[in-house]
Amino acid sequence: MNLLQSLDYSVLQQCMHCGMCLPTCPTYMETKRERNSPRGRISLMRSVADGELEVTKALADEMYYCLGCLACQTACPAGVKYAELFETARAEVERAGVASHPERDFWRWLTLNVMFMHPRLLRLAGWGLRLWQKTGLDQALRRVKFFGLLPKKLRDLEPQTPRVAESFSDGLIEPIETPPVRRYRVGMLTGCIQDLAFSNINRDTVDVLLANGCEVITPRAQSCCGSLHAHNGAVEMAQELARRQIDSFDLESVDAIITNAGGCGSHLKTYAHLLHEDPFYAEKARLWDKKVKDIHEWLGQIGIRAPLSEAIPQEVTYHESCHLCHGQKVVNQPRQMLKAIPGLSLKELPESNWCCGSAGIYNITQPEQSAKLLTRKVKNIEATGVTVVATSNPGCHLQIANGLGDAARVTQPVTLLASAYRREQGNLTL
Repeated sequence: MNLLQSLDYSVLQQCMHCGMCLPTCPTYMETKRERNSPRGRISLMRSVADGELEVTKALADEMYYCLGCLACQTACPAGVKYAELFETARAEVERAGVASHPERDFWRWLTLNVMFMHPRLLRLAGWGLRLWQKTGLDQALRRVKFFGLLPKKLRDLEPQTPRVAESFSDGLIEPIETPPVRRYRVGMLTGCIQDLAFSNINRDTVDVLLANGCEVITPRAQSCCGSLHAHNGAVEMAQELARRQIDSFDLESVDAIITNAGGCGSHLKTYAHLLHEDPFYAEKARLWDKKVKDIHEWLGQIGIRAPLSEAIPQEVTYHESCHLCHGQKVVNQPRQMLKAIPGLSLKELPESNWCCGSAGIYNITQPEQSAKLLTRKVKNIEATGVTVVATSNPGCHLQIANGLGDAARVTQPVTLLASAYRREQGNLTL
């Protein structure tokens, strides 16, 4: 029995083929082909479950052409659980081995099995990349066009390499940080890519939590949340990483577990489903899901303390992370956070919830389609006329920053709020 056949069949039957998902799907809107739409993919999955269709390389290509942006879930009137179907289909593709290729297998092993399963090894790689960037070797080799000698895939990837932060989260955040007046006690998730490239945003998140009366517990050297594994068919590794995350916190002693990465947060809230058959972790996972809160969601729940700093006029637009708005349904709270900042004017972004093309590793596996989506996003940002773009996911942050270049600054709502709190304390460093 394949994995799609093991699903509750009612999940496969939910789709009514009404077509309301079609105009929300970036791949369907690009090709206008039924198979590139959510309902077309569900039809393929159902045919596999019914034994009418074999799991083939063509099916694998279709499942990996999907962005997994979940815009279809927002549009669907029947409540189709597309995320569950999508991840199960990819897991079946990997189980069947129909997409196997030596080069692909090597990179999957190196990233999913090695780097993202061992946080210290990932940090070691980060230190190496940081040294490479600090010495200026990357820029020197770029000047002499050395990267032009590399295979095309690697050549195209090199400009997208993120700048590694000067310090990782453990160097910026104490294991326990306590505000003058404690109202809540929360755990803080530092992530993996977020930790390497955006540890400053983790620091900003802690400062915002402290300013709102939250004691913050931050376990050391945290593991990947497992979203990359779950989205790419590596279910057993995703389950192992979920167990590690749960074991990192005393769930009974905290009011919430805080995440500040939209893509990670969407996956972090599905541990109960991921571990529902685990006799030891199933109950813990259910409690975990209840406690996990996106930073914007949490502050919206407890009430944001308005900064007392002087107003600094600035106009900002906001790009919505797909997995924050479609996966977690956190839509208004980031806007509320931005509007709470003195002097900030929010200018709505056309198609703010249309995917930017990052989508986990989609910009690596599907560079052409990713580039088209990025071009569309950049044009919409340029149409607003603003020079500051806020988003709430490391993948979106990197993707949009690469697309805009020096045309605008990319930041995050929590960073802008943290800056306002620091100004009220007399710290004018933004």
